[in-house]
Amino acid sequence: MSDDTIFSKIIRREIPADFLYEDDDCLVIKDAYPQAPTHVLVIPKKPIPRLADATSDDRALLGHLMLKVGDIARELGIDEAFRVCINNGANAGQTVFHLHIHILAGKTFKENSLSMQ
Repeated sequence: MSDDTIFSKIIRREIPADFLYEDDDCLVIKDAYPQAPTHVLVIPKKPIPRLADATSDDRALLGHLMLKVGDIARELGIDEAFRVCINNGANAGQTVFHLHIHILAGKTFKENSLSMQ
């Protein structure tokens, strides 16, 4: 997997995006193809392809990302009800292989039913 993803290009400002927040470790942008009225992405600047590829060296970064989810939810006024999603791998719906966290809100989400066969 290449480190040169669309998110890497956004981080380098080669592709425009609607930035909501940025610090030394991550940025937050509006999703270009929103699945809910509020749909933003928290993206680490370090290119980790999938959550499963993170190591113990990424512990502080992963914690920072999760705390940033809460900060952004409060800033957007959605902290009472939002969904957080991380897709890991193509079969789980991951299309950009640069770890990112989806924050979705502004609609009622139904509980997914999972059946074991």
